[in-house]
Amino acid sequence: MSDTPLSDLRKSYELGAIEDHEVASEPLLQFREWFAEALERKVPEPNAMTVATVGENGRPSTRPVLIKDFDERGIVWFTNYHSRKGNELEVHPFAALQFHWVELERVVRIEGSVEKVSAEESDAYFQTRPLAHRIGAWASNQSEAISNRGVIVAKAAEYGLKFGLNPPRPPHWGGYRLLPDYWEFWQGRASRLHDRIAYRWQPDGTWRRERLSP
Repeated sequence: MSDTPLSDLRKSYELGAIEDHEVASEPLLQFREWFAEALERKVPEPNAMTVATVGENGRPSTRPVLIKDFDERGIVWFTNYHSRKGNELEVHPFAALQFHWVELERVVRIEGSVEKVSAEESDAYFQTRPLAHRIGAWASNQSEAISNRGVIVAKAAEYGLKFGLNPPRPPHWGGYRLLPDYWEFWQGRASRLHDRIAYRWQPDGTWRRERLSP
């Protein structure tokens, strides 16, 4: 372990800026631009995002997932509906997402309500997954305790034999779509004077853009 005190760990952010005359008028346009740059710059797992939900007891929880689609309707990911996050979304259908592209010194935060995508959308995406991933969706009762790894390996083998090369989508597995009503784009700057641009959805059906103090 390093002898450097945690209080001495600091980084100066120097890579970019968000200029008022350059920022997009709508958040989806800004996100498309930043996501494309993350892909172009070969950021490791640019599609990885943290999802935060709230349980029935009011306690928040987070986990990493992968974005699989985004458009004017919202942000889409897929998971087990019976998982902890699935159960929490059933009770409180709201979530917050965060992308942290360390190499670009950028963060994107998105908040909004959450709904399940259609069965047709879930079926279509499920068929694009590698076979092992489709079998895994059947084998894993996500978030449930198991006695050892052998349990999940045995279940994967069982479902592999049962379904062969064409496993159907499990009824407990599918997509969620977050419908954004808040976006925030953070760009690290020197002296901790970071750029923060927020977009808030208004009752008249437009986005209000504003710069936030760092």
